Amino acid sequence: MNALKNKVQLIGNLGQDPEIVNLENGSKLAKFSIATSENYKNAQGEKVEDTQWHNIVAWGKTAEIVGNYLTKGKQVAVEGKLVHRSYETKEGEKRYITEVRCNELLMLGK
Repeated sequence: MNALKNKVQLIGNLGQDPEIVNLENGSKLAKFSIATSENYKNAQGEKVEDTQWHNIVAWGKTAEIVGNYLTKGKQVAVEGKLVHRSYETKEGEKRYITEVRCNELLMLGK
């Protein structure tokens, strides 16, 4: 049951080409975002499409696969966990971000 405490599964489309970072220790980091959409009818009976954007980070071999095969518009299934972190901008402002740390990736579509 511990494996279910912080688990996220998403299927979506890449909003842009992934950013690949080669770190000094030789490992790779991939950063990309995916969009998930939901369609429903509101109280007035009008069709509404709600799109949510999710920041994804992948490390190591998964990051290498992301860099080699994923581009803007590709559909992927991502599994990982939610990670909350903060950072400070150059202007000294504190920012907070929520990401999905990807541990499994499945390329879908063409």
